[in-house]
Amino acid sequence: MARVTGVGGVFVRSRDPAALAAWYSRHLGVPTERYGGATFHWDHGSTTWAPFPADTAYFGPGDQQAMVNFRVDDLRALMAELRTGGVEVLDEVEESEFGRFGWCVDLDGNRVELWEPAPGM
Repeated sequence: MARVTGVGGVFVRSRDPAALAAWYSRHLGVPTERYGGATFHWDHGSTTWAPFPADTAYFGPGDQQAMVNFRVDDLRALMAELRTGGVEVLDEVEESEFGRFGWCVDLDGNRVELWEPAPGM
């Protein structure tokens, strides 16, 4: 059975992503990187926090304020299992140097990102 292996990221909408990242850096010590977010490295992977513009389409339609990215061990198998279980799964799969990304929708209508990291990530 394919499964989630960790949290790959937490993404939030913001009216001013740069200002929000600066606030998190100044008040909470979150180190802002060039891309505008922060990546925390763990023994077995990493977790990214990143602000997105308020009008981003990346979270899907609607007013979803945040999106969680889960690391998974087998994206295609998990997406198939979710479909079999009656979960809404988007047909799109994005492939990049970071790995493969897919999306499903939870019971409350929130888009959830599923990420199978590229080898070595």
